[in-house]
Amino acid sequence: MAGAWLGAAEAPTKLVTTGLSPTLVSLCMVFGVFVARWSAPALVRGVRAVGDDVRQAPHLVVWAVLGGCLWAVANTLTVYAIRDVGLSIAFPLWNTNSVIGMLWGVLFFGELRGARRGRQVTVVASIIVLFVAALLIADASATQAPRRDVVRGIAAALAAGVLWGTMYIPYRKAYVTGMNPLSFLTFFTVGEVVTMTVLALGESGGLGSLVHSLSAARGALFWLALGGFVWVVGDIAQQYAVKYVGISRGIPLSNTNQLWGLLWGGLVFGELDRASVAARLMVVGGSVLMVLAAGAIASAAADEREQERWDEATAREVDRYGVDAAFARTRAFGEESNGQRRSWVDWGIVTLATATFVGLAIVARWPPLAIHVGWLAVVSAASVAILVAWGLVLWRTTRFA
Repeated sequence: MAGAWLGAAEAPTKLVTTGLSPTLVSLCMVFGVFVARWSAPALVRGVRAVGDDVRQAPHLVVWAVLGGCLWAVANTLTVYAIRDVGLSIAFPLWNTNSVIGMLWGVLFFGELRGARRGRQVTVVASIIVLFVAALLIADASATQAPRRDVVRGIAAALAAGVLWGTMYIPYRKAYVTGMNPLSFLTFFTVGEVVTMTVLALGESGGLGSLVHSLSAARGALFWLALGGFVWVVGDIAQQYAVKYVGISRGIPLSNTNQLWGLLWGGLVFGELDRASVAARLMVVGGSVLMVLAAGAIASAAADEREQERWDEATAREVDRYGVDAAFARTRAFGEESNGQRRSWVDWGIVTLATATFVGLAIVARWPPLAIHVGWLAVVSAASVAILVAWGLVLWRTTRFA
């Protein structure tokens, strides 16, 4: 689920090839992220439930803001990478975040430590296979990618991978302590907005210039904000994956977003229309490898000995920050109550978010990109179907806890 929607969120970033500033693209995406990160928790759980989480673990607000700052810088770097070396090359490079995330998970949260050797080998080997498969796909589509500054683009993509991999430390700290993913995301977006605003103002030279740039790009604002909204949907799924299966498994699985990025790039935008038969076979082979590796990671669930390490990490966080042990223990297993009624504040937030997107849609223009409308409908419908199926399963098993 996370892979499908995180991959789809990268589609609007192709507008950077039309001349839009990468920082402006990232800022507009963050605007959509901000709207989604506040409206989704209000709709699913209610603002009061978010407040309850914060009262139990107020220190996590700081970690959430820090994580948002890292996300904003990393997302901006990915847009630069897409502009300089193309989506198909940049994608596997920034997906090295799974390796960085695995290292932090092992070092700080006891993931894979204590697990049987077979499970450790399965997860590590599968992450390597995922990366190799991503490189195959990138190499196959490299001839289709626009290139402006290869060194700068590669450096930007790798730096984004490091920042995103490090960003998962606040994620995991939140969930071993018991905070609900939807509550964490509410404050995560504060760091995103502040960081991107500072970056955009610095690049544009002031508020007046930034407003002028946004006005000139008003026809594209809806698509960029929509990309941010789609990203949040995928990120919510990724957050639940990190909570229940850890960084070392959840992030590599969500990094199958490259498969979905390939579908959007190859089918919807026709990036592989002129590719050779050999290149297409490499793409298919790489895709199959990614699916097999993801399946292997999914099958290597944490056993009792590894769970004990997770419990030790939870105990350390509880002692360090003075969190109620019962709160952390019940929330870690999704046993919280989610039956609070929505208030007028919740419905007000949802209404305002809806009106914002409707307003942007009214002034939107069809993107000046070559788009295969038929494939756009097919891939979009598949993404929505996956979202519905995931939402039903998560509701039945955890009530979004």
